[in-house]
Amino acid sequence: MNERILITGGAGFIGANLAAALVKRPGTDVVVLDDFSFGDWKNLLHVDCEVRAGCISDPSLHDEIADGGFSAILHQGAISDTTVLDQRRMLEINTNAFAAMLEASSFSGTRLIYASSAATYGNAASPNTVGGEEEAANVYGFSKLSMDRIARRWYDRHPSSVIGLRYFNVYGPGEAHKGRTASMILQMYNQIKAGKQPRLFKFGEQQRDFVYIRDVIAANLAALDAPRSGVCNVGSGKARCFNDIVENLGLLLNRELEVEYIDNPYDFYQNHTEAEMGATRDLLGWQPQWSLEDGMGEYIGLLEKNLNEPVEAIA
Repeated sequence: MNERILITGGAGFIGANLAAALVKRPGTDVVVLDDFSFGDWKNLLHVDCEVRAGCISDPSLHDEIADGGFSAILHQGAISDTTVLDQRRMLEINTNAFAAMLEASSFSGTRLIYASSAATYGNAASPNTVGGEEEAANVYGFSKLSMDRIARRWYDRHPSSVIGLRYFNVYGPGEAHKGRTASMILQMYNQIKAGKQPRLFKFGEQQRDFVYIRDVIAANLAALDAPRSGVCNVGSGKARCFNDIVENLGLLLNRELEVEYIDNPYDFYQNHTEAEMGATRDLLGWQPQWSLEDGMGEYIGLLEKNLNEPVEAIA
């Protein structure tokens, strides 16, 4: 039986990569929905799927979901710019629209997999564990935490699985359109290619859990078959410091890089994020496969060839 999978936010970085992967699956029809405020049509140029311009809060979309129009939903659509301070708009788009979509999917028994975020943890101590310290530091993180809380209330009464994936620092092909919100790996690569030396907050020992887009795709595909509802982390499970990023870039580009260390003006800055992955293995039966070195190796190689489409769309 053919699948018909809806990807909201499907012109964005992660959404387009998911679409490019799913169109290769036999018997799978992909429908992409995006309002194109954060996504880019160029990400879908070589992805043969149905594309719709629309909003995730549209009642007609919820009616289609309730009527069983899709076999599964990969909900990536959201305001993803963490600097947006309009609290009402953030919650209306991220949280309210998700709640309506969740209710609609319960009528049809449609599996719903949605993008949560490591921003739910804020400045909590690492390793970051679902159900542990969840101290969102901005309204974006709060909107995602609110989504997780709403989803939890549906676990026992939804006919199918509802799964939240808390993405950590995702990088890889297809993110160029994000500009200043793209991964620091891409931003530092662009700086170096422009003849600038990398700049880091003193003294580059801040750590993040960087996860390559191929692992994010694999986690979503695993969630399509997960036996139960839940929330889990999608990271590498290993924090790496910013100095490691510069060192890897120097090796990959065969350049001597001299870092300029500058003062950090932010008192709320996250100094360490790291995904606890035990719950992820239990829920999805999946674990990450790409190290930082391997992920950066493929990514920088593609950038050097001027290829920055979704990774599964690159021949």
